Amino acid sequence: MIPSNMEVDGSKSSMEIIFSEEHDRWTDAVNNVKNLVIGNNKQKSNVIGHGVIPRLLQWMINEASPIELRTECAVVLGSLAKGTDENISALVEAGCVSVLLKGLSNQNLKYVEACLRCLRTIFLCNKAAIELVYQDATIIPHLINIISKSVCTQECITTIFANCCKTPDHQDMLCKNGAIAALAPLLGSDIYKVQMPTLKCFAVLCHQNDAVSQAVASATYNGDPIPKLLIHLLARDKTSEMQMAAAKCMTYLYRGSAIEASNTIITLKTLPTLVRMCKKDRTLEENVEGAENLAYLIEVDPELQRLASISDHVIKTLADYLKYGDVQQIGSRTQRKDIDWGNEMRQAAFKAFASLGANDEDIRKKVIATENLMDHIVVAINSTNMKVQIAATRCLHSLSRSVQQLRTTFQDHAVWKPLLKMMQSGNEEAVAIASSTLCNLLLEFSPSKEPILECGAINILASLASRNEAPLRLNGVWGLMNMAFQADQKVKTQIVETLGSDQLFCLLSDQNPNILMKTLGLLRNLLSNKPVGLKFQKCQHIDSIMNVYGKQVMQAVVFILEGDHSVDVKEQVHSNVKLQIAATFCISNLVCNEEEGAYNRQTRLRDMGVQKLLQQLLGTQDSTLFDKVKTALQQFS
Repeated sequence: MIPSNMEVDGSKSSMEIIFSEEHDRWTDAVNNVKNLVIGNNKQKSNVIGHGVIPRLLQWMINEASPIELRTECAVVLGSLAKGTDENISALVEAGCVSVLLKGLSNQNLKYVEACLRCLRTIFLCNKAAIELVYQDATIIPHLINIISKSVCTQECITTIFANCCKTPDHQDMLCKNGAIAALAPLLGSDIYKVQMPTLKCFAVLCHQNDAVSQAVASATYNGDPIPKLLIHLLARDKTSEMQMAAAKCMTYLYRGSAIEASNTIITLKTLPTLVRMCKKDRTLEENVEGAENLAYLIEVDPELQRLASISDHVIKTLADYLKYGDVQQIGSRTQRKDIDWGNEMRQAAFKAFASLGANDEDIRKKVIATENLMDHIVVAINSTNMKVQIAATRCLHSLSRSVQQLRTTFQDHAVWKPLLKMMQSGNEEAVAIASSTLCNLLLEFSPSKEPILECGAINILASLASRNEAPLRLNGVWGLMNMAFQADQKVKTQIVETLGSDQLFCLLSDQNPNILMKTLGLLRNLLSNKPVGLKFQKCQHIDSIMNVYGKQVMQAVVFILEGDHSVDVKEQVHSNVKLQIAATFCISNLVCNEEEGAYNRQTRLRDMGVQKLLQQLLGTQDSTLFDKVKTALQQFS
C-alpha cells in the first residue's frame, strides 16, 4: 500500500495510480513521477523507498505493455540512476541491468535509446554490474550491430564499452565481435560527445593488450589507418580533453608493440602533447593524467626518456607538483572537491620521475637535484595513502640504480626503514616494489647494507623467497644473493639456516628461469670467499655449508647442467645459457684447488657425473660459457 501521508504535491495520486489497476492512467502517472524526480535526489530516494522500481520493471518485462509506457518507465529509471550512489545500487540490486539489456532487442528505437541512456548512467558509476554485459554472448554483437542507428546509440554504446572493458577477456570479446571496425568511423564524427567516448573505447581496448593493439593499428577507415585518424585529434585546435585522450590511445598502441618508439607519431606528436599537459596552464586533472601517461609512455625506452628529459623543462614542471598541499590550498582552480589533488599530483610526479631516471645516470642527477626531493620521497613512503606510497617507492627504486646516489644521497636518508615496514604490509604491489628497491640497497657498496642486516632483513627476505607469487619469490632470493656477496661466514650461515635446505632446493627446482638464476647466484655467493686486501680470505664456510647441504647443492647443479626440467620450462632453460654459466660458476667455487676439502668435493662431483657434463659443454657456441667450463675443468686434479 502507498502511505497516505506522502508530503509531495501531486505525488500521492500518481503513485497510487501506478500501483492501481487503472490501465489507461498508468502512462500519465509514470510521466508525472518522471517530472517529480528530475533534478531532485530527495524525491528520487523517496519514490525508490516506496517500491517504484519493481513496478516499473514489471511493465518493461511485460511485452504486452504499451511501448509508450515501457519507454516512460525506462526514462524514469534513467533519471533515478542520476541520483545518489545508493539510488544506483538500488537499481542494480533490483535487476534493472538485465531488464534494460533485454530491452535493447526491441524494434522501437525510442525505447532502445531510453534503455541505453539508463545503462550508460549506471555503468558510469557502478562497476558491480559490468559482468552482466558479458554473461549473454548475444549482447556485445547486438550492441555493435545497433551502434550506428543514431547519435544517441553511438554516444551511449561507446560510453558503455569504455566503462565495461576491464579485462583481457573483455578486450578480446569486443575485438572478435567487430568493435574496431564499428568504432573507427566514429573517430571522424563531427559530434564531440560521440568522438570522446570513442577515443576512450580505443584506449581501454588497447591497454596492455598486444594483439588488440596491433589489430587497431592495422585497421583502416576510408583508406586511413587508425593511428593517422588519431593524429588529427592530437592537433592543438582540439580541446585539451581530446588531445589527452588521443595521446593516451597512441601511448597504449606503442606499449602494445603496434607502433615503434622511434616513430614520429610518438616522438613528435604524442610525447610533446603529454609534456604540454603537465604545464601549469592546464587543469589539475590534465596535469595528473598527463604525468601518469608520460610515465607509462617512456617507462621502458631510454631514448624516449632522454627526449622527455629535455622537453620544455619537464623536470622542473614535475617538481612543482610536489609543492601542492591539500584541496583547500588549490581550491582556486576549478576542480572536483572530492579528490585530494595534493596526493594525486605527488603520486603522478613520482611516477614520471621514476620513468625518467630508469636508465640514464645524467637524468637521475637532474631528478635528484630537484629541491628537497628525497625529503618528499621519505614523507611519501610513510604516507597512509597507498597510491602515493607506492609511487614514491617506484621513484626511489629508479634512483637506487645509481651507484653514486647509493653512496651519497641514500646514506643521508634512512629510506630502508619504511621499506622494511612496507615489505610486511598486505599489499602485494607495495611489497614487490619495496623489496625490489631493498635489493639495490643491499649491494656491497651501499652504506645501507649493514643497518638493514641488523634489522632482521634475512628473515624478511627468506619469508619472501617462500611466497607463492613469483615476483616476490624472485625479490626474496635476489636480496639474499646481494646480502651474501662477500659476506662473513656468520651471515652466510644465517642465510642458509633461515632459508632452510628444503626451500633452497625448491628454489633450485623453480619453474621460473629468473628465480633459478638468482638462486644459483645466491649459491655462488655463499660458496665464494671474501677478499681481504688483494687476496681472498681463507675460511671454512664452504665445507660448513657443504657438510649440511652438499647433497642438495650438488644435485641442483647437476639438475641445471643436464637441463632436466619439466617440459614447459625446458625450452626456456636450454635457450638461456646464463643458467648453465651460473651453475658452472658454482662448480668452480666448489672445486677450487686453493680451498681445503676441494679434493673430496671434486671426487663427489666427479662421481655424480659433473665432470663429464662439463666436458660435454665444451662444445657450446657461447664463448662465456666455454671459458667458465674450461676454468672449472682445470680445477679438477
